[in-house]
Amino acid sequence: MPALKAFIVEDSPVILENLVATLEELAQVEVVGSVPDEAGAVRWMSRDPDANADLFIVDVFLRSGTGLGVLQAAQQLGVRARRVVLTNYATDEMRRRCASLGAERVFDKSHELDDLITYCAELAEQAGTPPAAAN
Repeated sequence: MPALKAFIVEDSPVILENLVATLEELAQVEVVGSVPDEAGAVRWMSRDPDANADLFIVDVFLRSGTGLGVLQAAQQLGVRARRVVLTNYATDEMRRRCASLGAERVFDKSHELDDLITYCAELAEQAGTPPAAAN
């Protein structure tokens, strides 16, 4: 059973479908939900900020709203899940803005997809590792 629960905010059905399949097959990630817009992401996070997912993967440009708005809402709601951005617009300035809003990493869709998969696989492995026994 996958050790890491992920929620994806992505408006491209093709990218979403491929990302879900890849993460579930290669990185032991269970995708527990997805939405194409900021409002849907905020609704989902608002249900229970601590129990829904271990990781949010967020695109910057969405059907409506932005990934920056999603990141800001996550901060305001106190969401403890890790947050990363997957975008075609991974400029230095965008990376800084996302980091200032709580994103741990920003991955470029065109050049860093393998890095995202590796990152997720490492998180899943950490989540599935039992704590060290006390002496």
